[in-house]
Amino acid sequence: MAQPMNMDDVLQTFIAESRELLLQMEDALLQIEKSPHDLDTINALFRVAHTIKGSAGLFGLMPIVEFTHVAESVLDRVRSLEVRVDEALSALFLEARDHISQLIDLLAEDGNLDRLDEPLQVQGDGLVGRLALYLDTPLSGAPQIPQDTPADSQLLAPGHWHLSLRFGPDVLRSGMDPLAFLRYLGTLGHLHHTITLFDQLPPLAAMDPETNYLGFELALVSDASREVIDGAFDFVREDAQVLILEPDASPQACRTQIDALPEENADLLELFVRCGTLSESQALLVAQEGEPSLLVDVLPETMAPLQKAVKSQATNEGNLIRVDAAKLDQLINLVGELIIAGAGANLVAVRSGIGEMIEATSLLSRLVEEVRDSALTLRMVQIGATFTRFQRVVRDVSKELGKDIVLHIGGGETELDKTVVERIGDPLTHLVRNAMDHGIEAASLRLQRGKPAQGTVSLNAYHESGSIVIEVSDDGGGLRKDKILAKARDRGLVGDGQVLADKDILNLIFEPGFSTADQVSNLSGRGVGMDVVKRNITALRGSVSLESEEGLGTTVRIRLPLTLAIIDGFLIGVGKASYVVPLNMVEECIELVTQPGADTGYLDLRGDVLPILRLREMFEVDEPRGSRENVVVVQYAGLRAGLVVDRLLGEFQTVIKPLGKVFGDAHGLGGFTILGSGAVALILDIPNLLGHVARESANRSTQSPLLTQ
Repeated sequence: MAQPMNMDDVLQTFIAESRELLLQMEDALLQIEKSPHDLDTINALFRVAHTIKGSAGLFGLMPIVEFTHVAESVLDRVRSLEVRVDEALSALFLEARDHISQLIDLLAEDGNLDRLDEPLQVQGDGLVGRLALYLDTPLSGAPQIPQDTPADSQLLAPGHWHLSLRFGPDVLRSGMDPLAFLRYLGTLGHLHHTITLFDQLPPLAAMDPETNYLGFELALVSDASREVIDGAFDFVREDAQVLILEPDASPQACRTQIDALPEENADLLELFVRCGTLSESQALLVAQEGEPSLLVDVLPETMAPLQKAVKSQATNEGNLIRVDAAKLDQLINLVGELIIAGAGANLVAVRSGIGEMIEATSLLSRLVEEVRDSALTLRMVQIGATFTRFQRVVRDVSKELGKDIVLHIGGGETELDKTVVERIGDPLTHLVRNAMDHGIEAASLRLQRGKPAQGTVSLNAYHESGSIVIEVSDDGGGLRKDKILAKARDRGLVGDGQVLADKDILNLIFEPGFSTADQVSNLSGRGVGMDVVKRNITALRGSVSLESEEGLGTTVRIRLPLTLAIIDGFLIGVGKASYVVPLNMVEECIELVTQPGADTGYLDLRGDVLPILRLREMFEVDEPRGSRENVVVVQYAGLRAGLVVDRLLGEFQTVIKPLGKVFGDAHGLGGFTILGSGAVALILDIPNLLGHVARESANRSTQSPLLTQ
């Protein structure tokens, strides 16, 4: 017997899909503001509202159904060109979209919508009232059937649909309740008459409580379109027979529908009469109908493109599967443990000296590496979806500030780890809002400076040396270095006689509480945020830098690792300790030959001056020095330095594990990993170390202390 579907899981799927649809709705609404006559986008909006309403109806979530029905009705008038989308209507739909999102959030929190508080209810009622202004017909009440229509002038009264529903035996096991579909039809109009068919019921002793035996014949009075009524059954299409008879159906169409059903024709004619669909004289006409018609009489040709599109969409969706992120995390953890175990097996094989075992473990290592790459690929997502969400941020903030600002997006196809994408959202939000508030000038000032009145904020992403770079740029007024330096001196961050390079001056804005804003606004100016941005990015093992030219604009550049879980590393040794350097940051390895200047922290590397950092001194390793030393040349974000170490131990698949809170402030360390021997190796934070080397180099060149970040 098939296992019944867990309805809690189905509800969570509905919540996840609704949130995705709401993001699509937001994107479409922002697009509509720019292209109000784009019928494809308008139709996409209608489909989103219709899908959410239909799905909510299956769960009996009437607050969502009733509210979305009103929005859908307005959208129906929009797509039929009866209502034009202007800025006011677009803004209203954005508010409606946010209200639906709040209902979904409440559903996710409580598992139902019983706890609908008064403010949320009042908000929904207010939006319904404003949406109703765009409708000519009342929002509630079914259309009334005219009573003065001659009995035989047409088979069905206006708005009177007849539905024949035969749900499959496994529909309950699939998590679908037939009665939920009837309840949803009630939201489209009035169920004039419903007849339940019990013909398939077996004897009581043979009944299976998880098997459906029921069918339905019903009359629906509704002004909804056939597309809307037919769309109510999208979720059960493969497990049910759904036949719909339109209000103006011919006797031939009635006969076709009756012939397609499994029951006796005479019995079905009686049911059609009982539903009020046919009078007795009309039933006689249907019974006397000669040749049965083709199904095309029941399904108009206008439905063919829709059916083709639905089929195509179903085929595409069949190639996808939704996986809980927690399961992916568990998979990555298991792959990490597999890498550690494989390294241990390889070490034992090498020590044994058995050729066959060494070859077998080598093959195992290659396969584990392929599994690792495949597992990490599952967690990779495009950053474009995150970037697109800022269209709404830019729209709302620009209106609040009274500025004309547009968002440009580039590199949306760039992929990185899902965890990184989720955690970079807040820092990006602050940077975008800050660029709009402080970066973009007022339109009058921009015109004085020879710029277009419309300001531009840009989001761009690209890969560079095994990392991802995210840029937040604006074409505003840029940062005034003299003003930043003066503010820093006032706060005691920089001494009166201290000389700073331009880069160090700009980096002062990342100090806690630092702000150059003349006025405090709702968006910024309190000195809270940029230090948090840097701290959040550093927590992701990333770095942030700043470039600005006064009068031309500012660019904040964030560099992040592609993944936070597993990397290719290069293993080095100092004394008895082992350390790991990310392999993508290693340029080359050379033997350290004593030369003039080596003791002052520099080497001559083929004519280039290379700053060096002795890990033995940095980590205070008090052990005998080896017979030779080596230099590992590393680079990151344009900085370059050499790490002086005792031993080069080769490439190593590194499973990154975070340091505990006790070691959270440890300088130059980004985590640890477990070697095949069971020993622990520390992972070096190369961006941090290179920043330290750069500051030390600046100290030596200027002979004056610099502010330590």
